[in-house]
Amino acid sequence: MKKILPRARKHDLLVKELRDETLVYDLETNDAHCLNRTAALVWARCDGKTTAARMASLLQKELDPTVDEDLVWLAIAQLQRFRLIEKDESSFVPRVSRRDLVLKYAPAALALPVILSIRAPTAAQAATTPPDPCIANPRADGCPCQSDADCDSANCNGGTCGPALKPNPSSTSHP
Repeated sequence: MKKILPRARKHDLLVKELRDETLVYDLETNDAHCLNRTAALVWARCDGKTTAARMASLLQKELDPTVDEDLVWLAIAQLQRFRLIEKDESSFVPRVSRRDLVLKYAPAALALPVILSIRAPTAAQAATTPPDPCIANPRADGCPCQSDADCDSANCNGGTCGPALKPNPSSTSHP
């Protein structure tokens, strides 16, 4: 029985292909993913028609002649984990140990699929400004004032509370 790769998820994603990697931004989860060349090549061929054997053959030509189906299935497992392939209950993805593959592909470790992922802040989170410290303590240094009495430091300097003034030892009288 031929093992067919599942379909890549294409909706609600922004994709930017670069020379050796593909950047994918998930509009649903606000996750940003960076697929290395191996993971990107597998993801690009996840069309519900390509077999794992055919994908392994393509990877052998593109990356390394020692690539086999195990590496393809490792990439598929990672793509599933990051929700970059469509859910299909009929799809069977064999379990592949990343540690076993690292040992197997040690001389060609660059062929291993890698996906780096980060959670991006939502627009509202990114636009949030830090709280104004003058709300908590309107008499603190840096807060607006009209007179020295408005400041903890008793130094209203040009409309802004400043640090407390040190007495001038050479001065004996105050105006």
